[in-house]
Amino acid sequence: MAKFFINRPIVAIVISILMVIAGLLAMAKLPIAQLPDIVPPQINVSATYTGADALTIEQSVATPLEQQMNGVDNMIYMMSTNANDGTMNLKVTYDIGTNVDIDQVNTQNRVSQASPNLPTSVNQYGVTVKKLMGLPLLVLSVYSPKGTFDSRFLGNYATININDALLRVPGVGQVTNFGTSDYAMRIWVKPDQLTKLGMTTSDLTNAVQQQSAVNPAGQIGGEPAPKGQQFTYAVRAPGRLAEAEQFGDIIVRQNPDGSTVRLKDVSRIELGSLVYQQIGRYNGKPAVIIAIYQAPGSNALEVAKQLLERDSCSVTEIAFATGFGKAGALTASFHRRYGVTPSEYRKNSKIWEALEMTAGSAVPAQRPRGLDGLRAPLVGRNVELELMDALFFHLVEAGAENAHGLLAVLDL
Repeated sequence: MAKFFINRPIVAIVISILMVIAGLLAMAKLPIAQLPDIVPPQINVSATYTGADALTIEQSVATPLEQQMNGVDNMIYMMSTNANDGTMNLKVTYDIGTNVDIDQVNTQNRVSQASPNLPTSVNQYGVTVKKLMGLPLLVLSVYSPKGTFDSRFLGNYATININDALLRVPGVGQVTNFGTSDYAMRIWVKPDQLTKLGMTTSDLTNAVQQQSAVNPAGQIGGEPAPKGQQFTYAVRAPGRLAEAEQFGDIIVRQNPDGSTVRLKDVSRIELGSLVYQQIGRYNGKPAVIIAIYQAPGSNALEVAKQLLERDSCSVTEIAFATGFGKAGALTASFHRRYGVTPSEYRKNSKIWEALEMTAGSAVPAQRPRGLDGLRAPLVGRNVELELMDALFFHLVEAGAENAHGLLAVLDL
């Protein structure tokens, strides 16, 4: 067979041209869902070691996890980030074409093997394993236009009312808040008082854990009950403490003379933030920055469209602002090049549907001639070519070096 084509090169050239033409025709009709993945799947492992610095986290948390993660099936590389706020993020990247669900299971198994070597407080706080893309799909800023609320209130509001709603959007893998933290009861210890009384911080920690806990008290009159017992009462005992004054009354030590040392005697207690290393601002006002990550295998444009339809709030003193993400870059590029505002762009369903159709198709190696972009009437066969033209130049501006790697910018 090889000798036949060597002796007849014209036949080989004709067959090759026909195969290329057939491939181009098939590619134009191929659904986006059937296009091959060009971005390797990534699994994120996150842990928190409260009060630890970056070096301590690296030695006690990141190193045991990396040692167990090394050699997992189909892994390309991994990278860990340790911060002084007590957080650790380990991103494990797998080979293209692997099943991301299987990759997550393999990662979870290796994390379980490393758990006995992790500090007790890290295991109690929890080590989470999630599949997500490397960069945020969209970034939202939640702020108070009149400065009515501070960043702690906004962060708590986002955690309770916004994050869960965003996570329910199909295609969203993870939602992370930056620039703020959850509410926490802060106990600021007075070292001089502890030294005078001969106490340590472990004494304070044990007292808080013992006296601020959920205590089930059982029932009164439950079965088996004596004859004539008609009612059963559930006993509800005081649970976890919630006010600073309640924490201040915690007894740390009982002296032989009958006096007591309470937590407020050796510390200052207030309701504050869990961490103070991050500060969020929007136009100089306190804000919480919400980073939304895309789930592997989802359509970036469709997910962004659903997210932007939810950027509203029932509280008049709280507002939203869409930041710059992979999807936001697309609308920003259109506004800069074609004069179409993001709101007008989102309202035009024809533009969005056409973009969804062309985003996963082959991008032309050079700009088609005779096209006026989105200013031209969006009718007829030129719609697809014009939007492919606009998408091509947007990706070039986003930093892609060649036509073969353009779609990797948007992870489509």
